[in-house]
Amino acid sequence: MSVYRVIDVVGTSATSWEEAAREAITTAEGSLHDLRVAEVAKQDVVIGEDGTLVFRTRIQLSFKYTPE
Repeated sequence: MSVYRVIDVVGTSATSWEEAAREAITTAEGSLHDLRVAEVAKQDVVIGEDGTLVFRTRIQLSFKYTPE
């Protein structure tokens, strides 16, 4: 039997929501292990004063919980 923990992470990208999600997962992999499922919870775009767009994707990321 396994236990999983779920956390929210937000990734950003200048090109797409998909790239923002990829960035969030890639960054999380640096400190979390046994990642299982990433579910998109929200997507939005920040519009800069100069018209630049920043795509943001918030995902719920689950990973296997291993007590220390």
